[in-house]
Amino acid sequence: MTVAVKICGLNSREAAEAALAARADFGGLVFFPKSPRHVSLEAARSLASLLRGKTRVVVLVVDPTDEDVAQITAAVKPDLLQLHGNESPARVAAIAALAKLPVIKALPVAEASDLAGAHAYEDAADYLLFDAKANALATRPGGLGTAFDWQLLSGRSFRRHWGLAGGLAPDNVARAIRIARPTFVDASSGVEEAPGKKSAEKIAAFVAAARGAPYTDVAGAA
Repeated sequence: MTVAVKICGLNSREAAEAALAARADFGGLVFFPKSPRHVSLEAARSLASLLRGKTRVVVLVVDPTDEDVAQITAAVKPDLLQLHGNESPARVAAIAALAKLPVIKALPVAEASDLAGAHAYEDAADYLLFDAKANALATRPGGLGTAFDWQLLSGRSFRRHWGLAGGLAPDNVARAIRIARPTFVDASSGVEEAPGKKSAEKIAAFVAAARGAPYTDVAGAA
């Protein structure tokens, strides 16, 4: 089995087409104004139309209100929601029920103790995503190009499929997969030539490297 691949922060037609050409399994659209990858509702609707049916469309939101969820899902019609804020398990479950969509819950990791609460989300979210924890001065929770110690996840199992994010790039994703054994990997800044500007060559190289990584076991099951 090969690991699935998500390319996040698609904010242009060129970036979306590059993700499709590389045959990424998920394409992510970011709704967070502080991110250089932020898209408007109109742009997201257009990009989702291009992606739909060819890859799974993921909308990333941070601590959304019910109104945010309703507005974005109605306009974009994504396949999944990714929650990248401080949403509690109860809030994740409430958003999933409101949106009637599968949910990916991103969890920040810097040390082993940060994994202690992950199991609390397994009944609320459909997927878990372990991302590098932002420092106190960061203006956004992800897409910062930093990695955490992948050994923290080595040998761990979860009842849900789970992914790895944070500082992943074409030159390190295979090693990350061998160490952590996630079921999917998520790249954003690691496949860019400048903040918010995706590189078609890096996207293709990332997907190829991820799919070529030795992977003989599945860590977690849905």
